[in-house]
Amino acid sequence: MKPIRFTKHARARCAARGAAESEVVQSIREGNLEPAAHGKLMYRANFRYNGTWQGTHYAIKQIAAVVAEDRDSLVVVTVYTFYF
Repeated sequence: MKPIRFTKHARARCAARGAAESEVVQSIREGNLEPAAHGKLMYRANFRYNGTWQGTHYAIKQIAAVVAEDRDSLVVVTVYTFYF
């Protein structure tokens, strides 16, 4: 698999949304692939969380990474995190 690079925006979204870069990489390597807008790809994976996010307890954290593929690498352009 191609190397994974993060944009500055994607790193900021990870920090703001409670996603570790290692979780994003794992989502890309092992998660479910689906098409995203504008020819991009979305990789989605669930992680056992059992923690509190913004004052509410959640059992699962889902990471959804939007990726643009170029010739030499996979570029993470943004990251979404869902808690449930």
